[in-house]
Amino acid sequence: MTATDPALTTLAHSWCALTVLHQRIEGRIERALQAGHRLSVREYSLLEVLSRQHDGEGGHLQMKDLATAVVLSQSATTRLVSRLEDRGLLSRYLCPTDRRGIYTDVTAEGLELLRQARPTNTAALRAALDEAAGDPHTAPLAAAVERLPDIPVRDDRSSPAPVTPSAAEAPVPGARPARRYRRARPTRTGVLSRLAARRRTPSAAR
Repeated sequence: MTATDPALTTLAHSWCALTVLHQRIEGRIERALQAGHRLSVREYSLLEVLSRQHDGEGGHLQMKDLATAVVLSQSATTRLVSRLEDRGLLSRYLCPTDRRGIYTDVTAEGLELLRQARPTNTAALRAALDEAAGDPHTAPLAAAVERLPDIPVRDDRSSPAPVTPSAAEAPVPGARPARRYRRARPTRTGVLSRLAARRRTPSAAR
């Protein structure tokens, strides 16, 4: 198989179309979120993922899983969390059983901003996919995104608050109850982000 093989050419064109679609969707959502809510796509994604945490079995994310969910390095995710914490949208606290562990929650202000931003994100995504459907180069990929199955999300934040522990059971001051973790599943735009990110790695170049 040579570099001019039709199969390789088709694959390269398909990959290019996927990259174009991702950039168009992300760009449109970025502009809408920045204009309406002073949020970037990454910041919105981070708030969205963290808002799905709950106090039940396997209900919290470790930082490395959070980084995977938003398609960033762990160090970049930590900086992103710090930026949102400075805005009062996130809060961090120490694990009561492991002082090396730091957990992150969305504050009431963060949840309210996320509630306001969700319709903006959905409308921008809808507009970007409709536009892509009219372009013969990206129409098949836009149709494929439309056919992706919905990912079930468990959200127990509406559950009653846990009973306050007794003095003997109370955690260290300033700490929160220990939680177990689950891995986050990426959203539709997260899937596109991950595929596009691979294009920039050395292994993908080969």
